[in-house]
Amino acid sequence: MFNHIMVGATDIEKSKTFYDAVLATLGAGEAMRNVSPTGHVRYFYRHDGNTFGITEPINDEPASCANGATIGFKCDSPEQVKAFHDAGVAHGGTSIEDAPGPRSTSMGTMHLSYVRDPDGNKLCGLYREK
Repeated sequence: MFNHIMVGATDIEKSKTFYDAVLATLGAGEAMRNVSPTGHVRYFYRHDGNTFGITEPINDEPASCANGATIGFKCDSPEQVKAFHDAGVAHGGTSIEDAPGPRSTSMGTMHLSYVRDPDGNKLCGLYREK
């Protein structure tokens, strides 16, 4: 259903450092650097047919996060959920909500962790027990 997700970054290199660490826990490789025709820097991470990007806002306004929005990243194990969270916190992110761990839901048990990136975007690492 989705082709890509892109978020704005106020300090593109600081955000790249954050996402290099966080997305590496999921197996994503090195980001591909791109410069738009307007001179704005963007980085694209590709993994398992998905693309996640960070960009300097092309309207030259400050980057901001969407109120109520969460970007969820699929993890392969409860340990990867925790590694995702811990890498984010170690690289300039902020831990939010409950500590990483299992949650009982109407859809079964899910292991979740929540962290905000340096620009305030809310990210979730999620593993659903089978």
